[in-house]
Amino acid sequence: MLFSLLIAPAAAEAALPPSNPGTPPMSDSPWSLLPAASANAEALDTLYIFFWILCGIAFVGMIGVQAYFMWKYKKPAEGHAKTSPLTHNGKLEFIWSAIPTFFFVILFAWGEIEFMKQATPPPDAMDVRVTGQKWSWTIEYPEVKGCSLTNDLYVPVGVPMRLTMTSMDVIHSFYLPAFRLKKDVVPGRYTVLWFEATKPGLYPLMCTEYCGDEHSSMVGRVHVVPQEEYSAVLAKACELKQGDAEPLEEFGARVVTRGGCASCHTTDGTVKTGPSFKGLFGKTETLSDGSTVTVDENYIRESILEPNAKIVSGFSPQMPSFAGRFDDKQIAALIAYIKAQK
Repeated sequence: MLFSLLIAPAAAEAALPPSNPGTPPMSDSPWSLLPAASANAEALDTLYIFFWILCGIAFVGMIGVQAYFMWKYKKPAEGHAKTSPLTHNGKLEFIWSAIPTFFFVILFAWGEIEFMKQATPPPDAMDVRVTGQKWSWTIEYPEVKGCSLTNDLYVPVGVPMRLTMTSMDVIHSFYLPAFRLKKDVVPGRYTVLWFEATKPGLYPLMCTEYCGDEHSSMVGRVHVVPQEEYSAVLAKACELKQGDAEPLEEFGARVVTRGGCASCHTTDGTVKTGPSFKGLFGKTETLSDGSTVTVDENYIRESILEPNAKIVSGFSPQMPSFAGRFDDKQIAALIAYIKAQK
C-alpha cells in the first residue's frame, strides 16, 4: 500500500489525457519521490524513507555477513575443514530476533499514529462533497450555492478539507498522488477523506479502481491556491454564464467541459461510451426498443435531464442526469454546440 501510494503513479503519468492541460508531472524521474503537497504526504514520505533505510542496512548487513562467511569458511585447497561442534548460539539467536522485532514495533507504532491522524478529520475542516460516476468526478461546495464542478477540485493552502464521497454506479477510488491519499468511493454509502494542502499548484486526481472501459479517462485536477485568493478563484470557477460577446456555441463548449461530457462523447465521429456529437443533430437514431427518434432540441434536452428515458440501440444506460446542474440557458448553449458539430 505504502509503495503504491508513492511509486505506482509514475507509470500512470503518461496516461493522463491531453484533455487535462496544465497537469504537472508527478515526478522529475522514475527514481524520485512524487511531489509532496500535503502535511500527510510529508509525514508519509519520512516514514517511507526510514523504512527503506532500514531495508538497505539489513540488506547490506546480511549480504556482507554471508559473503564474509563464504570467504572465511570456503573449502580448503586440500583436505577438509573440521566442522564446529557448536550446534547453536542462544545469545546470537536472541539478538537477531530482538533487533528486527524492535524496528518492526517502531514501524507499527509510527504507522498507527499517522493512520489515526489521517482517519480523524479536524472539527474545523471545510466540507466538500464528491460524487463519482462513470467516468468523471462531480465536486460540490456547500459554501457556494449551486456550485458543481466536474473533475476540478479547488482547495486553499493550510486549510483542512474534508471530502464526503459517494458513487452513483460502481466502486471508484479517489486518488491524490501528491497528497499520498486514496479512498474507495462506494455506491450507497459515504466515505470520508481529509487533507491539508501545503503547496500551491496544480496536481493530478485520478480513479484507481477499474470501473469500466473509460476508466483511464476518469482523471481531474486539484487546484491548490493561497488562502487569500481562494474565495475569488472558487467563485470564478463556479460561475458558468455566457459572456457579453461570446457566441452561444462557444459558451456551449464551456458547458461541455464543465459537465465532463468529453469522457463519453467525442466530436470526431469516434464512438465511445455514448454517441459522438459529430453529425448528431438531425440524425435519426434507433432506440433499444426498436423505435426511432430524430435528434432535435427536445430529444437532446430530455437526454440531458432524463438520460435513461430513450436509450440508443447499442449503448447502455450509464449517463448520469444533469437535472439541477445545468439551467435552461446552459442546456440551450450545449444544444447549440452539438448543432455546430457537423
